[in-house]
Amino acid sequence: MTKHVYCLSGLGSDERIFSRLQWNRDWDIHYLHWLQPGQNETLSAYARRMSDAIKESNATLIGVSFGGILSIEIAKLIPVEKVILISSIQTYHELPRWMSIFGKLKLDALIPGQHLRHMRPMKIFSPLENYFLGAVTEEERQLANEYRKKVDPYYLKWSIHQILHWKNEWVPPVIYHLHGDNDKIFPIQNVTPTHSISSGQHFMIYHYPEKISAILETII
Repeated sequence: MTKHVYCLSGLGSDERIFSRLQWNRDWDIHYLHWLQPGQNETLSAYARRMSDAIKESNATLIGVSFGGILSIEIAKLIPVEKVILISSIQTYHELPRWMSIFGKLKLDALIPGQHLRHMRPMKIFSPLENYFLGAVTEEERQLANEYRKKVDPYYLKWSIHQILHWKNEWVPPVIYHLHGDNDKIFPIQNVTPTHSISSGQHFMIYHYPEKISAILETII
């Protein structure tokens, strides 16, 4: 029986982040593409729109980083077989302290929503951003830099707001959580993963595809 797997990439990224994984031939892989958020759209409403692309009942959701957060929101709305998080968080309690403080102070309001596109290509910030992502090879850095250059400014501002102000405490009945022990975005000491990846950073799905693929083979 074919298993339907729906994949949600991280903030501002696309299905290329999954391109190095080795999928089981019996799985039907679907990639959910980010939609442009509406003005003042809630995360729940956005998840509802994203879920419209899921045609099968009891599918498996795989979410990377912000895609994991959205996977949980979708699982609140439609029946899914399981949720698999990669480099993500299960509840708002797992946010790092600095993100919680930023959210409480509403510092995300300072992020420009229109002209950010002209600021993003400033190369001075790229090495620092790649360091926190764990994009260490030239191929990984090029991919991360391309994502930053192409990300829509309003989508970026909206997404950051949703992460900083996420108040979820609900965990899906069947959930697997793959997390790197060197993740600098969501430090592992704050989360409760089912699978810990040695030396894994936030970009580990692209850096350690063999390790991730082997785990997915056992849990899907």
